[in-house]
Amino acid sequence: MRVLLIEDDPILGESLEEYLSEQGIEVHRIQDDREVEYIYNFDQYDVIILDLMLKYSKGEDILRELRNKNINIPVLILTAKSDIKDKEKCFNLGADDYLTKPFNTKELLLRINALAKRRHIDEIIKIGDIEINLSSKIIKKKGKEIKLSKTAWELLYYLIKNRGSVVETERILNHVWGDKPVGDEIVRTYIKELRKILPKEAIKTYKGRGYKLE
Repeated sequence: MRVLLIEDDPILGESLEEYLSEQGIEVHRIQDDREVEYIYNFDQYDVIILDLMLKYSKGEDILRELRNKNINIPVLILTAKSDIKDKEKCFNLGADDYLTKPFNTKELLLRINALAKRRHIDEIIKIGDIEINLSSKIIKKKGKEIKLSKTAWELLYYLIKNRGSVVETERILNHVWGDKPVGDEIVRTYIKELRKILPKEAIKTYKGRGYKLE
């Protein structure tokens, strides 16, 4: 399991990192919340533990940005704020759990495990006769594994995360290729690769806009 810990208290952060690591969890800790920007382009963690009262930004703003960018990693709020209005706001923004300080580390571990388990249950999806395991990145058709290039997988994953919605070509370019100087033609090339393995009409093209996975 991989956990992202966003906590600017050095003592608490170090203590939690040490405890969770002892439980076999890989922890990436961000102490300076100005460094959080890079996570908006990735979906590589099983759970995010997020403090609300950070030095340079509000945890609520980070949570809002995650959900606006369709990053659906479970978020556990860890904060001293215990008012019901604060809890309501966070859940409305897309938080999955809320634990107030002080807290029992065993309870934190139980909540993390529950969130990660729930996430992985949702990680296996089906598109026609294709079964896709988002966690292991294994794609099977009638039990036979299908290989995809790394870039094609990133594109497929992004379409899956936005399934049912039209994803603009510009968003795809930004998410999959980042700052690389590539154009719309590269997206069309990899869409063709995906169409070779997915059921007919699984990916719809919206000319001048983007693509939608049905």
